[in-house]
Amino acid sequence: MRRLELSKIIIYIILFLSTLTVLVPILNLLALSLTDPGKAHLMSGLDIWPKGLSFINYELLLSNPLITGSILNSVWITVAGTFLNLLLTSMAAYVLARTTFIGKKLVLLFLIVIMVFEPGLIPEYLLVKDLGLMNDLNALILYKAVNVYYLFILMRFFQDIPEEILEASRIDGAGHFRIYTWIILPLSKPGLATLGLFYGVFHWNEYFRATIYISEPAKWPLQVVLRQFVVRKDNTAIIGSQNDLFGGAVSFDFASLQAGTIILAIVPLLILYPFILKYYAKGALEGGVKD
Repeated sequence: MRRLELSKIIIYIILFLSTLTVLVPILNLLALSLTDPGKAHLMSGLDIWPKGLSFINYELLLSNPLITGSILNSVWITVAGTFLNLLLTSMAAYVLARTTFIGKKLVLLFLIVIMVFEPGLIPEYLLVKDLGLMNDLNALILYKAVNVYYLFILMRFFQDIPEEILEASRIDGAGHFRIYTWIILPLSKPGLATLGLFYGVFHWNEYFRATIYISEPAKWPLQVVLRQFVVRKDNTAIIGSQNDLFGGAVSFDFASLQAGTIILAIVPLLILYPFILKYYAKGALEGGVKD
C-alpha cells in the first residue's frame, strides 16, 4: 500500500508540473494583456498577475473593425464548416458502416488512396479558382468537407452500435433516414463531439489557405490577422489609426497588444471545451440491449 500511495504521489506531481508548463504561459499572456502599458516592461515570463490592471489593450483591439470583423469571419467559418463536416462525414460513415451495396470495397479502397496520396496544393488552387471561390469564405468552409481519417473513426463508432437495436427499428418500419437520425446519431454523441472538436479546432486555426485564397483584409479570419500582427510585426493596421480614437494620449505597448490578440484567438476554444467534454461519457449504450 505504501508503494502504491508513493507511486500515486509521484504521478500527481508529474501531472501537476505538466499542467503548469501549459497553464503558466497562458496566464502570463493574459496578465500581460491586462497590464497597464506603462508597466508592461516590468512583466517577466513567469508573472501571472497583471501589474496595474488595465483593459485599454482590449478596448483598442475590440474597437478595431479589422479585429471584430476577423472574429466574426472565424466564427462563421468554424460553425458552418464544422456543421458541414459532421453532416457529410456522418452520412458517409453510416452508408459505409451499416449498409451494403455493390462496389463498397472499391469505394473504401478509393478513400484509402485519397487519404494516403492527398492532391497537391496547385490542383486544389486551380479547382478553387475554376469554381469562382477566390476571395470567398466558402473556399475555407468547403475545404476538406470530409476528412477520410475522421470518416474511418466515425465508422468504428457506428459499427459498435448493436445490430439488435437497428433490427428492432427496421421491424417497427424505420427506414435508413429514420435509423440514421433517431438511432445512429443519438447513440454516437461521443464520437460526433470528438470529431466536432477536431473539425472546429481545424477551422478556427486555419490561416495558410486563408492567406492564399482570401486577399481582401475585411474577409480575413482572426488567425490571419494574428499572423500579420504577431509574426510579421505589422502593427500599422491595429495601432496606427485606432490610436486616434483615444486622442493619441495613450501609449500602447506592442507586446501587450500581441498578448491580447493571442488571448482573443484562444479564448473561444477554451470556452468550447467544457461543453464538448460532457459528451465523453461511458456507458452510452448500457441498457440498450437486453440479453
